[in-house]
Amino acid sequence: MTNFDERAKDWDSDPMKVDRAKTVGEAIRRAIPLAENMSALEYGCGTGLLSFALQGDLGQITLADTSQGMLDVLTEKIAAASVTNMRPLKLDLSADALPNEHFDLTYSLMTLHHIPDTKDTLKKFHDLLAPGGWLCIADLDKEDGTFHTDGTTDVHKGFERGELQQWVEDVGFTGVKFSTAFEIKKKIDGIEKIFPIFLLAARKA
Repeated sequence: MTNFDERAKDWDSDPMKVDRAKTVGEAIRRAIPLAENMSALEYGCGTGLLSFALQGDLGQITLADTSQGMLDVLTEKIAAASVTNMRPLKLDLSADALPNEHFDLTYSLMTLHHIPDTKDTLKKFHDLLAPGGWLCIADLDKEDGTFHTDGTTDVHKGFERGELQQWVEDVGFTGVKFSTAFEIKKKIDGIEKIFPIFLLAARKA
């Protein structure tokens, strides 16, 4: 069982995570023109908080994660809400074959910094998008290593925006734009620290 499997049942009980998903959803709406005929892939969906925030603005949404525990909670939530345009999928882009379909939008929230090979994942995001498709990534700005206090390991300490933009452009995206979508406040050794969450929006040519 992974760390995320263990945390899945209590994930939605954290008001910050709920607020973060809603606020990032609003930032995505501002950044790109969503439409009800757009197909979407959320990678690293967890319990689906972000996709539930966007569900009414999109067509079919595939919600992918590597954690079965998260997907189990998500499946229960979809059934309870009688939502018909959301489909869970267990998928590890670092190991599994790519889905056959292509999407109009791919997005992730606080996922990329958990993936060792960032550039490979960005290339696969590009491969999964239809021509003209959109990419939205919300994640941590570069930080000093104090953000993760929950035992999570093997993560990047956020991203420097200019460097991430270069990686995104290198795999074929254009029109890269950044905004600050959210701020996480944490007490570190008794001192409150602010960790900004950026939103990167880009488009496949």
